[in-house]
Formats: sequence, C-alpha cells, structure tokens
Amino acid sequence: MSNVAAATFGLDEALEQLGLGEINEGTSTGSNNFGSGEVIESYSPVDGDLIGKVTTTSKEDYEKVMTAASQAFTFWRKVPAPQRGEVVRQFGEKLRELKEPLGKLVSYEMGKSYQEGLGEVQEMIDICDFAVGLSRQLHGLTMHSERPGHRMYEQYHPLGVVGIISAFNFPVAVWSWNTALAWICGDVCVWKPSEKTPLCGVACQNIIAEVLKENNLPEGISCLINGDYKVGEFMTHDKRVPLVSATGSIRMGKIVAQAVAARLGKSLLELGGNNAIIVTPDADIKMTVIGAVFGAVGTAGQRCTSTRRLIIHDSMYDQVKKALVDAYRQLRIGNPLDENNHVGPLIDKDAVKMYEAALEKVKTEGGNILVEGGVLTGEAYESGCYVKPAIVEAENSFDIVQEETFAPILYLLKYSGGVENAIAIQNGVVQGLSSAIMTNNLREAEQFLSAAGSDCGIANVNIGTSGAEIGGAFGGEKETGGGRESGSDAWKIYMRRQTNTINYTTELPLAQGIKFDL
Repeated sequence: MSNVAAATFGLDEALEQLGLGEINEGTSTGSNNFGSGEVIESYSPVDGDLIGKVTTTSKEDYEKVMTAASQAFTFWRKVPAPQRGEVVRQFGEKLRELKEPLGKLVSYEMGKSYQEGLGEVQEMIDICDFAVGLSRQLHGLTMHSERPGHRMYEQYHPLGVVGIISAFNFPVAVWSWNTALAWICGDVCVWKPSEKTPLCGVACQNIIAEVLKENNLPEGISCLINGDYKVGEFMTHDKRVPLVSATGSIRMGKIVAQAVAARLGKSLLELGGNNAIIVTPDADIKMTVIGAVFGAVGTAGQRCTSTRRLIIHDSMYDQVKKALVDAYRQLRIGNPLDENNHVGPLIDKDAVKMYEAALEKVKTEGGNILVEGGVLTGEAYESGCYVKPAIVEAENSFDIVQEETFAPILYLLKYSGGVENAIAIQNGVVQGLSSAIMTNNLREAEQFLSAAGSDCGIANVNIGTSGAEIGGAFGGEKETGGGRESGSDAWKIYMRRQTNTINYTTELPLAQGIKFDL
C-alpha cells in the first residue's frame, strides 16, 4: 500500500513484519496449506482500499490439509503436555514482538479502533500465558472403588483434529482462545477465519508456522483454510474432525450444530448476544454511562457482548437518558487507527444496510429515536461504512429489539417496581450471553446473580456487558449455544475423558456384587 493512510499509520511496515508484504499480488493460504481456489479480495472498511488477495481452499486442498493435520496429530499427542506448553509460550513471545503490527492489521482489516486491535492481540498473549500454566494442570480424578484391591481414576486424552470457524469481529483472539488450549491438550487445529478478514488469518498462520519450524515440529499442528461457508462445511461434515468450534450468528450455529450432530461429533458454539444492562435506583450514574456507552459503541456495536438494551428504573430514566445523550454528542467517528476517534466503521456495506433497516423497522414498531443515526458521507468516510451510533426508546416486545443487530444501536427500556421486573425483561429474549446490573444495593446484586436472576452465561455487577478476562469461561446459554471457551475448565471440551479401573489382586470380583462363577 502507498496511500496516505498507510504512510501515516505505518501499515506498509506492519504488513512486512507480518510476512504480508506482497500479499496484494495474491497469495496462497499460508504455510502447509495449498489454496488453489478462487481469490478473496480483502478491502478495508476504513478507507475502502484493497489490502490484499488470498486464494481459497478447494476440496482437493482441504484433503491435503487434513492429511497434514492427521499425521501431525499422531506425533503431537505423544509430546508431554508441558513441552506442548513450551511451544505455546514461544508463540506468546512472538505475539508480544508483533503486537503493534498485528493490532494495526486487525484495526485496518476489521475496522475496530487501534486500541481495541492491540487489546485483541493482548488477549492472544494472555490466553497463551494461561495455557502454559494449564499444560501442567490437566488433572483427572481418583475415586474409591467399591471392589477390594481395585484402584479407579479418570484421565483426559487428546481429542484429535479441532476445527475452528471464527467471525470477523474478533479476527484473531477467538482463534487463539481455541488453539492455545487445544494445542496444550495435544490436539491439532484447522482454522477457517472469516472471509471478511482473511489476512488476519494468514498473518497468524505465518507467526505460528515460524514457531513450529524453529522447534522442528510438524507444520500440520496448525492449519489454515480460507473461503466462505462452503469451505466451513468441509469440516462440519468431516468425521475426522471430532470437535468443531464455531463463532457467529445463531442462524449459522444452528446449521453447524445439525451437521456435526448428524455424524455424532461435538460442537462448541459461541453465537449471538442481545445483552442488557439493568440500571436500578441505587446505580452510580457516571459508571453506568461509561459502561453503557463503551458497550454500545465499542467496535461499532459489532461485539457479541455489545450492549443492545439498557433497562432503566422509571425513577432514574430521565436522568440516565439525558446523560447518555450528552455523552453521545462527544463521540468522534472516523479512522480507527487515529486514536483520537472513539468509533470506526462497520465491516462492510451489507452491515450498513442491516443497520439502516433496523432503524427503519424500529420506527414502524413505534420506537422513538433520541439520537439520530445515519450513514456518514464525505472524504473522511469514503468507504461508505461509517454510521452514527443511535439511541432509541423502545419496548422489549418489539420484534427488532428481540433481534441482535450488529451495529451501534442502543435501545432504552423502562421498568418499574422491584429488580425482579427488570430481570424478567432482561431474560425475555432468546439469546443468553452477557448481562450486567448497575447498583450499590447488595440485595439487588445478589438477586441478579442468583438462580432466579440473570439467565446468561456472563453476569456482571457494576461493570458493563462488554469485555471479558481470559481467566473465566466465556460463553452463553439458550440460543447463544451453550459453548464455553478460554478460562476455568473450558479445556475439557478439547479432550476425551477416560475412566480407568485397575485390579491388583488375584481375584476378579464384579461390580454391584454380581456372582458369575465358572
């Protein structure tokens, strides 16, 4: 690239550092992958410029990738877990060295702010650190046998080839959540990144390929395939892939789940969110505004954990509404590589159309638009992907409020009475990913976190819905899919459980006291 933006923000240098210097001339899908299909052109939503081209994976290419991955697994599963952890540690060190250029690529190809791009790479580094420690803690259990002279225990073994399908909004972090854990568990990975952010996938593959080469390890431990949903179907229908981890829309997740279940495989699904913050009379208004605004406009509303709904007690409603409107007036929209800006573009023009359609629909359903949306025009917004964050007064029963619109639209909902009424509104959607309550009332907080409270996989008190630490398991319930990634004991899905019983006597007693004499 040679345009002004590239020169200003060091994008050319970043691409060089990531091994993508010639990518605008067309490229294969990276080390150990043999893309010979059609070409994907990656255009930046920041300025509409072509960043580079990537060849897609044909069925024949896929078979070569699966052969490489399957062969690598037979070796990798026998490497002691702490040694596998050492490889992941080295990968984390490479990410530290390349944090700035990879963060820039994430920002430029996806459209999120540069700070968020850096934060996403930091998530990758953090999960590597977590996985390194975990590589010495893949614990099983020892149980007491009912039979004398017997020992019973359970252990975990590597699962095999793990397929990963990731979305555009977190083009590198979600892959790392899966791979860092899968690798230390002894699995190998085949990744299909979003066709909207293919260069981020190639960059990550270049980084891990270098680590594998330096350690004289099979390159099939990490494989990359590129293309649209048809390429993803190669994995979902493939019995050689025992686990498919898929991140995306509810519609996509249902298709993946049915295909994988039909062959009795396992799915890890991270799907849509329709996340709410409850604001009670005991809320801190300043904290509420900060949490709600970042949650609603961060990544231009394109996070699965983005704040979509603000459920405000009627006694606080006007005060919170005014504070939010004032805060929105201060938002700066523009090039996400310019750190003076708060909001970057949507991913593409299809996303813009979806945003416009949502605002039109809420009007027809009777919503009141407090902060007008709209598409921005002019030289600074020439990609056509920049929109204004909007605030709408609405009802939870509106069809459009029940949906997840991947755009910066925040719905204000009013409740009266006790916090149980707000919780009912929050839970009254099909998604169940992230939730939050703003209150200094201990009883309200505990009620929100109780079994009768939030039905989401994530429930926060006095922080927003967006932003999760890797130490906790990440995922949601209901139509969010039920999957868990990242921290806690999420590693277990990447392994197969085995129960072992050892008889160290000269007798063969049967369980439950059954007699079988010969």
